[in-house]
Amino acid sequence: MDGCPFCQMMKDRLDEENINYFVRDIHEHEDEYEMFKEITGNDFVPSFMIVESPDDEPVSHLYAPERDYNEIDEGVNIIKEHFGL
Repeated sequence: MDGCPFCQMMKDRLDEENINYFVRDIHEHEDEYEMFKEITGNDFVPSFMIVESPDDEPVSHLYAPERDYNEIDEGVNIIKEHFGL
């Protein structure tokens, strides 16, 4: 979310770790955010999604704060572990 200090902290940590990411602001992509909230049962940010495309069949993993992690570093570690970094 633009202007969210926690989102900025997440982006800063991902930059420090040289992890590429795409930003999907919740105000610019409201439909996606509403779907994310419905699936996760959580409306906190920074939330993130890891998308894989093995055999051209996309698989998504959704992560939200206070559901899957509590600290920014824990969220970054989920991403690092997922990709073996």
